[in-house]
Amino acid sequence: MAEPAVNRLPTGTELDAWRSFLRAHARLVRVLETELVAEHPVSLGGYDVLVQLAEAPDRRLRMAELADAVLLSRSGVTRLVDRLELAGMVTRERFTGDGRGVVAVLTTKGVDTLRAASRTHLAGVVRHFVDHFDDKELTAFGELCSRLSG
Repeated sequence: MAEPAVNRLPTGTELDAWRSFLRAHARLVRVLETELVAEHPVSLGGYDVLVQLAEAPDRRLRMAELADAVLLSRSGVTRLVDRLELAGMVTRERFTGDGRGVVAVLTTKGVDTLRAASRTHLAGVVRHFVDHFDDKELTAFGELCSRLSG
């Protein structure tokens, strides 16, 4: 792997690769969001919140942990949880031991919504992403992306 460049601009080839990555990401997010919203009462961001809560111990996370897990600001996750709470998919509770802390908790309706939405979302992931690569390419792609995510 090359040393990190200190004072250089990307080459044309490097910019082409970067822009291609951005376009692919934007397109995939757009199409997956459209499919999810068309069939279920949940956005892609809401789906991500439901997944994070479903995978958390006791299906609950502190709001700050949830914000970190879904890569949103605390105010962004608060607004998203507000909408999910209004829809009955999530509730908020005080965190025991810390009167100021609040946890988001996945409800039964949230679990049911997640189950139904997962079929749509995961089928879309296969159709719009996985099916475009063979196993070797997917492995390489995953390893390359892991480098970027640290």
